[in-house]
Amino acid sequence: MYAIFLTCRVVRNNCSDIQSDQISTILIKLIKMRYTVIKITIISTKGGVGKTTLTANLGGILADAGYKVLLIDADPQPTLSSYYPLQEAAAHGITHLITEATTENVISRTVIGNLDIVISDDSNGTLRDWIRDAVDGRVRLKYVLDQLQSKYDFVLIDTQGATGPLQDAAACAGDFMLSPIPPEILSAKEFVRGTVSMIQRLQPMALMNAPIGHLFGVIYKMDHTKDAKLIAAELRKQSFMPAKGSISIMNTVIPNSVVFRDAATQRIPVHRAKSATNAISAKDTMIAFTKELIPNLPDFESEV
Repeated sequence: MYAIFLTCRVVRNNCSDIQSDQISTILIKLIKMRYTVIKITIISTKGGVGKTTLTANLGGILADAGYKVLLIDADPQPTLSSYYPLQEAAAHGITHLITEATTENVISRTVIGNLDIVISDDSNGTLRDWIRDAVDGRVRLKYVLDQLQSKYDFVLIDTQGATGPLQDAAACAGDFMLSPIPPEILSAKEFVRGTVSMIQRLQPMALMNAPIGHLFGVIYKMDHTKDAKLIAAELRKQSFMPAKGSISIMNTVIPNSVVFRDAATQRIPVHRAKSATNAISAKDTMIAFTKELIPNLPDFESEV
């Protein structure tokens, strides 16, 4: 399924409209029949860059478009766990999901339709030690999530902003990765250095049938200034060669807008929020971002 998803991305850019439409039709049928679940790991080696907000808003817009979405809070600081109010709380969270290798009694329901969550219950940080010491620790999450093949269309995994066994497990579990990058020179340099280092370090996981997926970087909290645009352009140039093509910088950028903070305060997806001050609405931004990240989604824009 994921191979077909990537094929659609390539074909859309390189082949005729007829060929692209044919493969897109296959993708649409597979998604609707739920032959598999697409897993996206939101990751960064730097904290405070907006991973949780991006995870929550991507999950929210996919859910409002009619897709079944599961959020997983793999950060010992459980910000995502409280981002949306819960309608029904499960008895357990991510610790039980990984250590017991089961999806039973770990999935909570949010008040957002189609959007569920596995909360973080690892405030003491002991799960990372369990993953480090277990023989299959770093690949356990990947195989546990296979149990969700017919239940969800998308699984979004939020991670902590530091390298370690828990972040490794999340990276191995994703079909591909997404990283928000603030357009600041220090953040840009850390993205290239830290992310390339992480990808290289985890390459041997392919020997355990857990290859590291492609990483998409999105320029996040973009100011409308010349400096910010120059940094974004330089980041696109500098990230390709060191990563040997395993990193792509998206064309869509997420603006530095107060509406994202207001939506978080209201505990709603940002595309539902209203802002009279922005020429481009948060809804338009999130639609463009989601369509670029996950191309060929059937009837996506009309359903949001």
